[in-house]
Amino acid sequence: MKAVNLSELKGIAIGHAQDQAGGTGCTVILCENGATAGVDVRGGAPGTRETDLLDPVNYVEQIHGIVLAGGSAFGLDAAAGVMAYLEERGCGFDVGVAKVPIVAGAVLFDLHCGDPYKRPDKEMGYQACLNATLPLTEGSVGAGTGATVGKLLGMEYAMKGGFGSACIKLGELIVGAVVAVNCLGDVVDPRSGEILSGALQREERRFLNCEESLLREYQSGLDPFKGNTTIGCILSNAKMTKAQANKIASMAHNGYARTIYPAHTQFDGDTIFSLATGEVEADTNVLGVLAARMMADAVVAAVRKATSLHGFPSRMEIFPKED
Repeated sequence: MKAVNLSELKGIAIGHAQDQAGGTGCTVILCENGATAGVDVRGGAPGTRETDLLDPVNYVEQIHGIVLAGGSAFGLDAAAGVMAYLEERGCGFDVGVAKVPIVAGAVLFDLHCGDPYKRPDKEMGYQACLNATLPLTEGSVGAGTGATVGKLLGMEYAMKGGFGSACIKLGELIVGAVVAVNCLGDVVDPRSGEILSGALQREERRFLNCEESLLREYQSGLDPFKGNTTIGCILSNAKMTKAQANKIASMAHNGYARTIYPAHTQFDGDTIFSLATGEVEADTNVLGVLAARMMADAVVAAVRKATSLHGFPSRMEIFPKED
């Protein structure tokens, strides 16, 4: 196995667009020739688009794009720009009188970062498609622009989340992950158990440990809804059915569980898509193991590469010599 760039996945392009002043953005994953897709929603507060279509019992077999966006439910508007971009290029499900681009999506809550009235829209979604020709960047970009982490005890303790990616090659099989990390809890290094970013006592540069705080304060009436949700996608060149793609999305949630403490809460809308271009035969169990590993690595990359924004400090700012 070796780490590779996501650009090695042929037939898939990824682009960001963001409004740094507004504190929001979106990330678009394009598969203009179509790809098999699945999804698994584990959090209790999701915001999604076209996820029912990915159920194996439903008709359409391939999709043409995925949108990950900030802006809470308002951010779902970005998908209209992706549909316009794909339609201009003749991409979509042929219904005789037109080709309808099939674009799935999920959003996260970032309205507390920057201007809450600035949200991803059709224009931003279209721009992200245009930017898919650029090298992929990580950190406080795209859907991760306004992402924050460690909000259980209040926004005054929160730190900056972001967008991360990881990719690996095993023989001819390529498996990658992209994610926008915007969790209620802390982000933890799965290898050392160290908290990397989360609820922070800033003056003492000391992490407060969200999971332990949740258990300790369970009778205190905490109101932990501060705007959350981690959204991501597994990308591969494997041959998959829709059922297998859904299984891979399910197994990839192990990557969240290894790095986000706690994950899948009622106040997170944690969602993972999986996308497969259908080039290489692969065992579903192997795919699932690699998907979980890549998702965990992408979550870690998101907080390591995030930069401070709108008063939310990043790990890079607080612990500059530790990475």
